[in-house]
Amino acid sequence: MKFRDYYETLGVARGATEAEIKAAYRKLARKYHPDVNKEVGAEDQFKEVGEAYAVLKDTEKRAAYDRMGANWKNGQDFTPPPNWNEGFEYSDSNFGGGYESDQSEFFESLFGRGRHTQGGRGGNSRQGMNFKGQDHHAKISIDLADAYNGAQRTIALQMPTQDVNGHVSTQERKLDVSIPKGIKAGQNLRLAGQGGPGMGSGGAGDLYLEIDFHPNPIYRVDGKDVYLDLPLAPWEAALGTTVNIPTPAGSTLELKIPAGTAAGRKMRLKEKGIPSKEAGDLYVVPSIVLPGAETDAQKEAYQALEKAFDFKPRNHLKG
Repeated sequence: MKFRDYYETLGVARGATEAEIKAAYRKLARKYHPDVNKEVGAEDQFKEVGEAYAVLKDTEKRAAYDRMGANWKNGQDFTPPPNWNEGFEYSDSNFGGGYESDQSEFFESLFGRGRHTQGGRGGNSRQGMNFKGQDHHAKISIDLADAYNGAQRTIALQMPTQDVNGHVSTQERKLDVSIPKGIKAGQNLRLAGQGGPGMGSGGAGDLYLEIDFHPNPIYRVDGKDVYLDLPLAPWEAALGTTVNIPTPAGSTLELKIPAGTAAGRKMRLKEKGIPSKEAGDLYVVPSIVLPGAETDAQKEAYQALEKAFDFKPRNHLKG
């Protein structure tokens, strides 16, 4: 996938005002409109100009796009950084909402597939001059331990704003949040009244925080189940042993490793995954780690093993 420099497409500076972006779009749209320009490639350029304008005219999409920074060049190979939109607060639950024209793979990687949306819950209901505020959305990452134990956290969100001159920037706000025990990645945590302000007697909208987990060097998460890779020495796997297993909750569990344990065999610790009404499981997945043979004594030990076992691991490859 190639990076698209929307500012370059419209021929404007990154600090361009809303009026400058609109004027540049109108000029290029007239130039490349299929009804006017019959040259080969004009229609594709018309679509590129339209896509660039769809992003840069929108305060939230432009602010999100600007988070990528100015280091990317037009046409470079590009993959969105993991959780690039973490902590970014926006008022549309689908960045791609409202557009049915063709969109590039680059656009969809940032904003999702275009479709018509109905707006935030209750955001379009009107009673006289009373409007409920728009619902806002943001993605945040928490520690896996927070899902096990619950936690109180202070989060910082970046909300896009536009000044009177049409320049886009972000403004930080901090919120104290209660992380409930048992929450899973992909779930939304609702903060009532923390969305956009209402009008008249209409109340404020709500803020929905989509939960993800920080990368963890020990655990992998799949829904409500948690996986732990357990290195074993060859003699531990062959003869069996007992090991202490750390859990994301901060406790340890004693686990018996049966003799003859094979690498990749999943050992299930029932209901030791993410807690909930139906708790997940913790799976321990053994791997066999071979010690090095650096010294003469270590080499002799391996040679002794070779003589002690009539072990031919590749017999199944013979024709």
